[in-house]
Amino acid sequence: MNRFYVFNGDADGVCALHQLRLADPTAANLITGVKRDIKLLDRVEANPGDLVTVLDISLDSNRKGLMRLLEAGVRIEYFDHHHAGEIPQHPNLIAHIDLSADACTSLLVDQHLKGKFHLWAITAAFGDNLVQKARQLGATAKLTETEIDQLAHLGEYLNYNGYGDNLPDLHFHPTALYEEIRPYTNPFDFIAESNAFRKLSDGYQDDTSRADSLQPLTTEERYAAYLLPDAPWARRVSGIFANKLANAHPQRAHAVITPNHAGNYTVSVRASLTNPSGADVLCLQFDTGGGRKAAAGINHLPTGSLDNFISSFKQHFCS
Repeated sequence: MNRFYVFNGDADGVCALHQLRLADPTAANLITGVKRDIKLLDRVEANPGDLVTVLDISLDSNRKGLMRLLEAGVRIEYFDHHHAGEIPQHPNLIAHIDLSADACTSLLVDQHLKGKFHLWAITAAFGDNLVQKARQLGATAKLTETEIDQLAHLGEYLNYNGYGDNLPDLHFHPTALYEEIRPYTNPFDFIAESNAFRKLSDGYQDDTSRADSLQPLTTEERYAAYLLPDAPWARRVSGIFANKLANAHPQRAHAVITPNHAGNYTVSVRASLTNPSGADVLCLQFDTGGGRKAAAGINHLPTGSLDNFISSFKQHFCS
């Protein structure tokens, strides 16, 4: 039997993988990509009886690859919190899917493992911008405010590394970043000892300082949209910048729009923290759009559709 882990390259996917691999370090094939590279099951070539664990990618976006593998006799365990559509009822599928606004994949894995590596799940929750939930979990775990802040920074840095239009945009390939994390059962040891943590911290500080100087493309009381320049730093920081805006202005919805290598725009949308819903509904109106209620995106928005998107964004979050 061969084992496969198919995981999103962001903080949630990497931390979910790390928890499961700490619990079971059996040799396995790892398949991943940049955060928005989500149709990952198409890459899996597995045989009957093989086991595939899927982490933090939409079932609906991977339905074709999922059904191909299930019908071939591959066993699949699926952990996710994104738009799923109808979940197939198949004897080879075990699905752990929760679309709640305060859910993330690492928290689902944490429940599955009965809290065995809980601090990594808290880290992932911070990375997925579930800040209030993560702080509550940290307090319940009897962490100090300093320790909670350390996990918050780690989660942000891990998530920041996943953003980019392609792998060269990133500081670390997601698999390489996982390998840096793999020796550490405790995230505080990774923070204290790892050169990878310092590299991510330095890159994060540099890129976010550039983003902080940007002016919005359009803004009102209930929304704001930003158009970033065509540069690797902008593609790296796009999702983190959207989260930062959401936390700084909790009454507003935000859109961060970034040129990509295909000549289109990549869009990150955050619903307001006071009403964390509707981001997925908006983005699903556009080809290559998807996500979850509080945070969603569009992988390839044609440049000619920008005005239409802005209009839909304004209408959606002002209604």
